Amino acid sequence: MNLSSLLSKKRINLSLKPGKKEAVIRELVYSIKKGEDAELIISTLLKREELGSTGIGKGIAIPHCRSLAVEKLEIAVGRTLKPINFKSIDKKPVSLIFLIIAPPQDPGNQYLITLGKIVQIAKEITKKNLIQKPKTPEEFISLINDLEKGLKRRK
Repeated sequence: MNLSSLLSKKRINLSLKPGKKEAVIRELVYSIKKGEDAELIISTLLKREELGSTGIGKGIAIPHCRSLAVEKLEIAVGRTLKPINFKSIDKKPVSLIFLIIAPPQDPGNQYLITLGKIVQIAKEITKKNLIQKPKTPEEFISLINDLEKGLKRRK
């Protein structure tokens, strides 16, 4: 499974308006779903954030949940030009957000595999200081693809 193959240009926003965590999550969810389904997902994600921030540190957050509002695993990516407070584990603000929504019944447990893959890629992005490098969704997908290839070569 390649993370880059799960990404869609329409669901990558590299110029999210900086604001509160909820507003950023809302904007990313609305790139996937609209209306009542979106509101249900947002509510679920915010409840998940109350349990503990999905800000993993070094400027990256991975809000995620399971929801009946989706039929398959969905991913949206956002980047803010000005970092926002996400109550991350390292107490630093966040610029890059990977949002994952998966159905409760998830064949092959793709949800956890995808979450793990994003964590691996996030480490590479921060280690190489690449958060602000891609200028277009196409460049972002290409960067993720290149990083995945690099990880496979090391195995």
